[in-house]
Amino acid sequence: MVNDKKIYCLAVDDEPPALQVIEKYISAVKILELKASVNNAVDALSILQHNKIDLIFLDIQMPQLLGTDLMRSLISPPKVIFTTAFRKYAVEGFDLDAVDYLLKPISFDRFLKAVNKVMRLNITANENVLSFKIQQTNNAAESFIYLRADRMNIKVSFEDILFIEGLKDYIKVVTKEKTIVTKQSISSIEETLSPHLFIRVHRSFIVSLNKIESYTSDLIQIGKYEIPISRSYRHEVETALKK
Repeated sequence: MVNDKKIYCLAVDDEPPALQVIEKYISAVKILELKASVNNAVDALSILQHNKIDLIFLDIQMPQLLGTDLMRSLISPPKVIFTTAFRKYAVEGFDLDAVDYLLKPISFDRFLKAVNKVMRLNITANENVLSFKIQQTNNAAESFIYLRADRMNIKVSFEDILFIEGLKDYIKVVTKEKTIVTKQSISSIEETLSPHLFIRVHRSFIVSLNKIESYTSDLIQIGKYEIPISRSYRHEVETALKK
């Protein structure tokens, strides 16, 4: 880890086995410290009111109060990673600015991937390991990423990206004016992209939501490009586009 500051965690799940898994995973990561674990959102609210919590691992489907409703009730919520057995809640979770969404049963590798997202959000903008930056220019937010190609770091605005294609150990980033090929996995660049701007539609493709001109259940049209929608991503894509 690049930051030694502790991340204080709260685990919330009404299923004891699932809660025990999260507790075990938190204890295995040095930078994480479990402040409390509870089995319902009402008790979680009390914990949040009386403790400094940086990150919540939060189940969604719970009695009394849903995890999503808990987040909506907070004025200044901490970072949240939703944990649930139901994929249908993914879009709603990301609408609440969730850092990540873990589908049960949760593997330790997938847990670490989510924690790494939190770490990247905590890194200050002047540290070299941060590839994603948001700058304020003339009161407008400009979002961009630097891609390494031809021995140069090339600045690419998110607004210009049409789609990203994975090519084994490389990715092809297609923009309005050019195509950049860089050595990076499609999963790693997906972690730096806002789910409000981009969506994974296939194991090999990520598209810009704003650039979609038309779509069917099988493909997306962006300009002259036809991008396939795989069966495993179809439900999430259709839910996001209809919304």
